Parts: sequence; C-alpha cells; structure tokens
Amino acid sequence: MIKKLLASAALATLTVASISGADTALIEPQILSQIEAGQPMQMDYTIKASAWVLILPITGKANFQVKMNKDTYSIKSQVKTTGLADILVNYDMELASSGYTTPDGLNTYAYISQNKDGKKNRRVDLKYLGDEFEMVATPAFGNLGDPAATAPQVLEAKDPVTALISFALEPRAEGEDPCGGPLKIFDGRQLTHLHLTNHGLTNVKSEAWRGEAYECHIEMDKVAGYKPGEANKDTLTGIDGPLRMWLAPLPNGAHVPVRIEAETDDIGTVTLQASQLRFTPLEQ
Repeated sequence: MIKKLLASAALATLTVASISGADTALIEPQILSQIEAGQPMQMDYTIKASAWVLILPITGKANFQVKMNKDTYSIKSQVKTTGLADILVNYDMELASSGYTTPDGLNTYAYISQNKDGKKNRRVDLKYLGDEFEMVATPAFGNLGDPAATAPQVLEAKDPVTALISFALEPRAEGEDPCGGPLKIFDGRQLTHLHLTNHGLTNVKSEAWRGEAYECHIEMDKVAGYKPGEANKDTLTGIDGPLRMWLAPLPNGAHVPVRIEAETDDIGTVTLQASQLRFTPLEQ
C-alpha cells in the first residue's frame, strides 16, 4: 500500500524551488482562486521513500507534474519502488489523470494507470460520465471485490493522484480542521476512505520544507472492491500501527504533505518526504 501513498503560488508570479516555514508570514491569494481568475499554474511535486531491511536500503519515488488551467487540469505521475510495494517487490507504474478545476478542488474526468511490474502489466482506464462511470482493465480483474463499488460511491470519490493533489490544494476556511478529509479514493476497483485526525503543529524537516506542519493521523476505511475479509483490516497493507502525515501550510493556502511515516512489522519505519515542491505560473 506504500505504492498508493506514493501513488498532493505566490501573488501572480510565484516560483518556489524550496519553501521554508519562515515564508508563511506572507499572505497570498489561494492558489485555486488565482487559477480561477485566469492564471494557469504548474505544480511539480516529488515524494521520496526510504527504509532498511538488515543492511539493505529499499527506496521509492513518486513524481507529480500538475498543470492547472481555469477550467481543466492534467496530472502526470510516475511511481517507482525497490522493495516498498507489498514490502519486498519492485514496482513501476505510470499514472495520468485529467478533469475539471474548480475553486474548491479538482474533479476527475479520466484516469489511466499502467503497471509495468513485469507480471500482469495491467492497464486501467477510468472515466466519470455524468451519473455513471466506465472502467476497463486490461487484463481484466478477476473480480471487483465483495462488495463491488457502486456508481454513487465512485462518483463521490476521486482517482488516487487527483485525490492527493486536490486534498493538498483545497482551501481550508478559517477555523476549519487543517487535516481536512475524508479522502475518498477510487483506483478502478478499490474504494477507500481515509479519515484524518489533527494532532497539532510540530516542527518538520524534509528536502523541500522546514518549519511547523500539521501532524495528521490516518485511519483507513476499506469501503468496497476488496477481497472478502480484507475489508475488515483497518490498517494499510503491510503497515502495523498509525500512519502519520505532516501537512505544510503554504503561503498560497495549500496544505501539502511533506512527510509521511508508517510503522511496519517487516521493515520497521518507512519514511516518505517531499524532495521537490514548486509552483510555477504558466503563460496564458
């Protein structure tokens, strides 16, 4: 399930190569408001993961390139792991999502995932079509879970990459819980709700952020699309204990995950951290 975690602007001219907590003294327009006002924006976001088995390092990285216009967005992502997917399995996936930009977040229209693990190499094509959704998997899934996700459940959710990026960019009203949520995620088969609990501000360091960030603890609700009995497990695959995520409050109103920690039975602590976080205005 670590693969799913891998698999989230200043005035009108912001370019942020590395953002520190000291920058939060600047008050800027909400990033989605800037885009809605006609300023296209690109977000480049990279998460790195690391852990150890005996003396052997296992690593992973997820890149996200997000292009947002006034009405539409597109996301390209590549997720690669060495030993982090289901603990000690190499994992390689390309993801793409597109849809609609709104002042409140991003809404999925189409999502494609292409697994290149050398086994099934499955491709999933997902589209949101009004009151229905369309999903084609090649090769096909053996089953869609017990129970399978229904159309109303899917239409309330977002694809995995849109869910992460929209969650990071959605505005939080004054006094609203910064951890937000729940995140409702559908990957073409599995429907998962992530519930977040706010544990206050703590100092955090990552390659792309240093300063105070909100510590959020995550509980997972496996709603549909899982194997019989699997939905009764309330932790992420391979993870024992709480999953903790730190959200950096950026000057542009975004709350971007900059550090994630998970305890596992087999390999101890897995740490994910943001290594790149940049917003760049695009030419109109």
